[in-house]
Amino acid sequence: MISLAQEAVNESGRLVTIVLFSLMVAATLGITVWAGRNTRSATDFHSGGRGFSPLQNGLAIGSDYMSAASFLGIAGMIALFGYDGFLYSIGFLVAWLVALLLVAELLRNSGRYTMGDVLSYRMQQRPVRTAASVSTLVVSIFYLLAQMVGAGALIALLLGIQEGETFLGMDAATAKIVGIVVVGLLMTVYVTFGGMKGTTWVQIIKAIILMAGAALLTVLTLALYGFNLGALMSDAAAASGQEGFLEPGLRYGVEVAGDPLQTMWNKLDLISLGMALVLGTAGLPHILIRFYTVPDSQSARKSVNWGIGLIGVFYLMTLVLGFGAAALVGHEAIRAQDAAGNTAAPQLAQTVGEQIGGSMAGAVLLAIIASAAFAAILSTVAGLVIASSSSLAHDFYNSVLRGGKATGAEEVRVAKIAALCVGVVSILLAVFAQNLNVAFLVSLAFAMAASANLPTLLLSLFWKRFNTTGALAGIYGGLISAVGLVFFSPVVSGSETALFPGADFAWFPLPNPALVSVPISVLCAVVGTLMSKEQDSGKFMMLQVRALTGAGAEKAADH
Repeated sequence: MISLAQEAVNESGRLVTIVLFSLMVAATLGITVWAGRNTRSATDFHSGGRGFSPLQNGLAIGSDYMSAASFLGIAGMIALFGYDGFLYSIGFLVAWLVALLLVAELLRNSGRYTMGDVLSYRMQQRPVRTAASVSTLVVSIFYLLAQMVGAGALIALLLGIQEGETFLGMDAATAKIVGIVVVGLLMTVYVTFGGMKGTTWVQIIKAIILMAGAALLTVLTLALYGFNLGALMSDAAAASGQEGFLEPGLRYGVEVAGDPLQTMWNKLDLISLGMALVLGTAGLPHILIRFYTVPDSQSARKSVNWGIGLIGVFYLMTLVLGFGAAALVGHEAIRAQDAAGNTAAPQLAQTVGEQIGGSMAGAVLLAIIASAAFAAILSTVAGLVIASSSSLAHDFYNSVLRGGKATGAEEVRVAKIAALCVGVVSILLAVFAQNLNVAFLVSLAFAMAASANLPTLLLSLFWKRFNTTGALAGIYGGLISAVGLVFFSPVVSGSETALFPGADFAWFPLPNPALVSVPISVLCAVVGTLMSKEQDSGKFMMLQVRALTGAGAEKAADH
């Protein structure tokens, strides 16, 4: 099988790609303009006026979550590692049970716009809201970098720019930078002009595009095998050239012969990765703010149910796409195009299209799937920017700098400026970070969310003794431990695939820090709480009543 990197994408294929992408951008910009005209208050900007139905919010949640890392990354992991790749996606899906059972309704009842509203309710406002803003910004930036770096790589692939070639005056390196800048500018426009209303409608449309694109490719792939999934998996296992392709242990929890210590670390790292995925989802800022866009807590729960259904179907489709890529494209061809397998789904699209209808059909199907991938990227980055800008405007500017005295119009104005600043900073960082490992950035974002945000949020909701010192210790302890442990792990140095392969200062053996950083965060929160005498039992009782019954939720939303 000739790899995609060795093929010249014909001009008609490029034209189809550019036209589809342009139509998608034009449609979403039109929605943004419409939403901007209907965004008049802080509630409109931060939470879309709380007028979205459970199905609409469920689609937006799915769009937020089905990012490029999910669509391209998981399909690629399944193509390269079989069973273990699908195991990774199961972690993403199971994580929603935590969000459903412990977070969605309680957060919607207790807060107004951001996670900081809940954390600071019975604490000292300024230090806790500052910590919440810092955590939101740091987690969002790492996640943003992963999406934008992926966008840059996808642009060069779509335009078929090979080594030594140019298109519209751009070589491959320049095309990557252009992709990063285009995505960064679009996400900034979506948020600055459309607020949460515009962002949510963009996410709804892009969820439909992504699901439709994935469904089309899934059906066509299965059709080539007479809808016999068993035959597809058998061919994938045979084409992979790897023993145990359909069994656990190829990528995670690898048993190293003669080295029981490394085997133990590998198995512990699998547990650590699972912790990050399962606990991190319920702490991701752009997921948490989605619960404020519906009228009440029941709608929040129903929207999570819709989200779980959509995401579950989506990951079942990535199973077919991953095994289809392994069987039809081939392990070597996937590796040749992208060592991490991130282009497996687009490669499959072109291969399937060519087998069904020739080279033109392959180019068209590639363009459709690539547009769906771009839809996923744009949707996720817009959600991350609105989460960051809302936290900076509502938590930091209004509550910390202005003492809660800023007007709604003033808060919206600051949020738009914050969105612009976050967009510019993200573009600059992504341009310099375009050679970093995308999977590393995503896993670090999940680990930080699992360490800093979720433990503090749950302790605030359920522990009567919890106080300001504990909240600050938990947030900062989780952030610092997650980042610090990754810095001294094999991800950064001490291995051939590290960020700095020529250096070796890796003393922490686990690439995923959650197994250690989450307990550190909890320990910091507990010790910090017990070291302080601050306690407000009355406020805790009020928070419990509000969180569990919804009493006072409308007041929290509107005043």
